[in-house]
Amino acid sequence: MINVAMISYHTCPLATLGGKDTGGMNVYVHQLTRQLGQMGIHVDVFTRSQDEHVPHILHDLGYGNRVVHVPSGPEVPLPKRELSRYIPKFVDGILQFSQEREIKYDIIHSHYWMSGIAAIELREKWKAPFINMFHTLGIMKNRIAKFSNEIEGDYRLTGERKVIAEANRLIAATLAEKSQLEFLYGARSLKIAVIPPGVDTSMFYPIPKEEAKEIIGIAPKSKMILFVGRIEPLKGIDTLIRAIAMIQERGELACCPHTLAIIGGEPDASPEEMNAEMARLQDMVEDLKIENLVIFLGKQDQKVLPYYYSSAEVVVMPSHYESFGMVALEAMACGTPVVASQVGGLAFLVRDQETGFVVPGNDVNIMAERLVQIIKDKQLQLKLGSQSAAYAKNYDWKIIAEKIIEVYHQELITFSNPETP
Repeated sequence: MINVAMISYHTCPLATLGGKDTGGMNVYVHQLTRQLGQMGIHVDVFTRSQDEHVPHILHDLGYGNRVVHVPSGPEVPLPKRELSRYIPKFVDGILQFSQEREIKYDIIHSHYWMSGIAAIELREKWKAPFINMFHTLGIMKNRIAKFSNEIEGDYRLTGERKVIAEANRLIAATLAEKSQLEFLYGARSLKIAVIPPGVDTSMFYPIPKEEAKEIIGIAPKSKMILFVGRIEPLKGIDTLIRAIAMIQERGELACCPHTLAIIGGEPDASPEEMNAEMARLQDMVEDLKIENLVIFLGKQDQKVLPYYYSSAEVVVMPSHYESFGMVALEAMACGTPVVASQVGGLAFLVRDQETGFVVPGNDVNIMAERLVQIIKDKQLQLKLGSQSAAYAKNYDWKIIAEKIIEVYHQELITFSNPETP
């Protein structure tokens, strides 16, 4: 049996989706770990403890695999810049756990750059290869940043370059991300394996729309446009809100009741604690006088999402940057068309006019047109939805996990025989 140390330093795979640092990466680590367990691979996921009241060891991922919350500095959420200070304590905690449990890890699989920094130290102690997946890249985020507080500091870019230089193998979600690693960071092509994230088709599958709507409390005739994700400027939610306002102004959906449901963030937080982007979006909705059309639903448990996806006429991803776009894949698996920006992984994942529509970034007019087209044309909606569900089956986690395991075996052979070509 292969023992894998999965490193997810700054965010726990069990966290509720839609929070400040919870999104596709959490889902990726959670579902990949479950699938590896099902295939006989033992995985311990190490993450920094952010709540002293949560048990340090949980078995919620099944198959004997564990989530280990390692105390590293204050057991509270911290800004990412401050988090990097506690990586050495995090490494010490992992080493102590492995010594106490007398477990030897064969592979280190790290996620995001801070986890990669920890993996470098662990490799030296364990003499085991480490594989890293970044999920997002600092240079790419800086290129599309609208506000100064979105700019990633040099500490992250330096950390990313160090991990790229040191990792035994890098996993990119798409060919686009592989090119970004090569041309922006100088990563060697042979070091990069392109393996997309997967989707749990036992959880995300088409549910009859009327049944899904009943479960989440939506009127049978109401049409729902859905956004799911973190509430931050790079997600482009303001573009989507403007598209809804444009549809309203033109009266193009006066024929049927409709709403935009936004899942993510904490819309009911006090003004002092509210996320700045959430406050901006709520003000925008009020200024555009579409309060009756937009619902902020806040964070939602992953188990509830299939009902929302299946209830929606369309899921929208108006992002300015996505390394892949797990929400789009989940929606497609539920048989729901996706309208997505023509950026990063979304341009690879969403097949224009086959599983949904790809629109130029920030183009409010075209986005509005596509939303109206899908909602008004029931046959088109059914066709796109059926093709989406069929296409998503190619990303079943079993297929993806087999590719990951193949990389594990390759690195084990190469690490033990460094002269192997």
